[in-house]
Amino acid sequence: MDKRIVEFITALRASGVRVSLAESADAFNAIDNLGIQDRETFRIGLRSTLVKDSADLEHFDQLFPLFFQPGTPPPMINASNNLTAEEAQKLAQALHQFTNQLRQILVKMIKGEPLNQSEMQRLEKMLDMNDITDMRYQNWLARQMEQALKFREVQEAMKELMEMLQKLGMNKERVDQLRQMMEANQQALKEQLRQFAGRQIAENLAKQPRQEPMDNLFNRPFQSLTEEEMRQLHHEVNRLAAALRTRMALRLRKARTGQLDVKGTLRSNLKHGNVPIQLKHRDRTLKPKIVVICDISTSMRHCSELMLSLLYAIQDQISKTHAFAYIDHLEYISPYFETEHPGQAVGDILKSMPSGYYNTDLGASLELFIHDYQDKVDSRTTFIVVGDARNNHNDPRTDLLQSISRRSRTTIWLNPEPAPLWGTGDSDMLKYAPLCKRIFQVANLNQLTVAIDQLLVNH
Repeated sequence: MDKRIVEFITALRASGVRVSLAESADAFNAIDNLGIQDRETFRIGLRSTLVKDSADLEHFDQLFPLFFQPGTPPPMINASNNLTAEEAQKLAQALHQFTNQLRQILVKMIKGEPLNQSEMQRLEKMLDMNDITDMRYQNWLARQMEQALKFREVQEAMKELMEMLQKLGMNKERVDQLRQMMEANQQALKEQLRQFAGRQIAENLAKQPRQEPMDNLFNRPFQSLTEEEMRQLHHEVNRLAAALRTRMALRLRKARTGQLDVKGTLRSNLKHGNVPIQLKHRDRTLKPKIVVICDISTSMRHCSELMLSLLYAIQDQISKTHAFAYIDHLEYISPYFETEHPGQAVGDILKSMPSGYYNTDLGASLELFIHDYQDKVDSRTTFIVVGDARNNHNDPRTDLLQSISRRSRTTIWLNPEPAPLWGTGDSDMLKYAPLCKRIFQVANLNQLTVAIDQLLVNH
């Protein structure tokens, strides 16, 4: 049990829950005193010692049953027990019409048999689950396993099976009973796959190597960063910005050797009798003009904070930046950067819009932008949205983003969430995506730095 608790604590840390060595020791002391006989007492003992922030309760509640709950599949019904010999014969005759793979799954749904261990291991190997360490992928991974088992084809096969049984003379009421039991068993199989996906991700989290403070900090997901780790990253912003400035300056210098400027060449060579001794080229480069709108709700705060810090640290390579922050309303925040150091400016912005409960609403923020700030976007503007596109089921107002995209030179979206999560829950990303020229995943500082570098390459 001690080893299992250590694995559980490792998984919590990998999910972003801050658990110190002292808190780990407190957890073991609590379990020594409380014992493990009563599962609920055991759960409360671990939760009270390991979780100190209410925001981390979700991670604890999600992981606990995956480590300390028996891995038994959900109960299923053996529908074949209720069949007469004649009905069983008709069922066998109807099943014979299907391919071997479909027939095997259909039989499992009739007999109420869960997938066995070897079948689950084959799915694990087929989908290569070893590198998945984000619990948000649980349902997505379960759907991938359903596809591998051809659940959609199974659903169609069930309909065909019911039709065949009726044609073979089975009573309609008995056919309906069989269908209902098979559908219940299919849902149980889906739940078995979901539980298995969760356990596999939990096991992967438990195997995560202990990270040194700075070794992998640039690759750590924003959502798992502690305040101390954010302070460490802020110290790195100036170094990263210096590298970005250097690369951007080199690009501008190389780009200035553009097309021959005939008029400029003639003017500069008048003293040589118009002999083109000194050639002039057109400077076809213009520093980018940027409008950026950042979601600074709790889930996006670290990402937007570092984005703004980096962007304003390279202002000498940008013509003009207009910055906005939003949660449930839009704020113009550029004035903060005109009078303060970027690090101090970001801190003051976050204080003015403190974290807490908000109804994040990008649609309303876009409406305010169109009404009050539309003139800040023109054909030279790179329009950037930094957010996860989760609007709490409010109107996304894609029509407004489309209007802004038409006015701007290009529209870029920086989203920390991976593409498989777009469109899930309250995410409107699939609606916004077609209106953007490029979309970058920026789940950590490395990805964010690369995105800023790339989005200005072809300006």
